Amino acid sequence: MTLRIDHVVIQAGLDLDQAQARYRRLGFQLTDRGHHSLGSSNHLAVFGDDYLELIGVEPAKADIPGARWEHPLGLAGLVFKTGNADATWADLARREVPLEGDGPRDFHRPVSAAGQTLGDARFRTLRIRADLIPNGRVFFCQHETPELVWRPEWQRHPNGALGIAEYAYVTTDPQASAALLEQAFGPEAVQAVQDGVAVTAGRSTILYLTPAGIQARFGVDASPLLAKGERAAALTLRTDALARVQNVLEGAGVAHLVHKSRVVVPPAETGGLILAFVAP
Repeated sequence: MTLRIDHVVIQAGLDLDQAQARYRRLGFQLTDRGHHSLGSSNHLAVFGDDYLELIGVEPAKADIPGARWEHPLGLAGLVFKTGNADATWADLARREVPLEGDGPRDFHRPVSAAGQTLGDARFRTLRIRADLIPNGRVFFCQHETPELVWRPEWQRHPNGALGIAEYAYVTTDPQASAALLEQAFGPEAVQAVQDGVAVTAGRSTILYLTPAGIQARFGVDASPLLAKGERAAALTLRTDALARVQNVLEGAGVAHLVHKSRVVVPPAETGGLILAFVAP
């Protein structure tokens, strides 16, 4: 089983319009709104081999069972790649990783661009049991139609974003919070770092950091984000040039800071998460 991030999810709740406007202001090119067969809706910022998903529910669909993500607004979903959802389910079950349901779940959404329907994107997912992930979700996704997601015209962003560098949790107990990923991927995947624990996932790193560790890494106080002992708090993206990010943010009047070679946007500007950019 390959340890690689497929995408990350930002929970927008019932205000997907505001989230869409906010992330365009931050310099992302977003796909047209998609509508899942499960009731939720989304916009994507697509990178080289991963992506950022803004997810929410349009008010008319708010009462559809299971459509809403019942988590705080902000970073709420860590999604790993799988090429075979059934094999991954079997592998995780052998490792006694607690999963939801009795097998992978199928769903789909129509994909459009410039008013033209391109096809129906289809997915198979499996999810670690919800009660074990405070304030968010961790799951695995098999793309049956990747050509409807990673389209070249969607991968160019005014802020120069290239891909996911880090997905960081704030937690009072990093070792305990990382235990599920250690169980899923083996102890060799987990290593101690200053103020926390790191899991290497291809070109990306998953971090479990104390509030002091988040403060040291991003220059932002994450304690207001901390709830139930753990929460996904910060997302770092690679960009081709930090100057491009700064030009976009300054042009849009977005508050930000430069901290340890990172351009950092605080939660008030992003809808509830610390958003950082680093150069390759």
